[in-house]
Amino acid sequence: MTASSATEFDLDLPADTLPVIDDGTSAEDLDRMAKEACTAADFLKALGHEGRLMILCYLCTGEKSVSDLERLLSARQAAVSQQLSRLRLEGLVDARRDGKNIYYSLTDHRARQIISVVYSLFCNSGK
Repeated sequence: MTASSATEFDLDLPADTLPVIDDGTSAEDLDRMAKEACTAADFLKALGHEGRLMILCYLCTGEKSVSDLERLLSARQAAVSQQLSRLRLEGLVDARRDGKNIYYSLTDHRARQIISVVYSLFCNSGK
């Protein structure tokens, strides 16, 4: 990454949101951070698929039926259902049945926050 591209993605995060690890960091804090790193890695793995990211993007605007998601993703029902199953397993989405239709919505605020950052970094950078 060049110096100019590094500033292109600068989110101006407050200093207290970034980790500080130095010689003064206690063993307990390092252990806690290692455990949280595992949790964060599992969360990011759930997002680590193009189809799941797109589903989450669509769900940021509100509840969608499986049929809506199939149409929006131009994907078969089996592929959409597989990705929804993974998102449901990770607790990121919830399902609601209404007759023959199943509707999905976001249940984890972290997913909305991550999608917002990803969108800012990768989709909205040229605007």
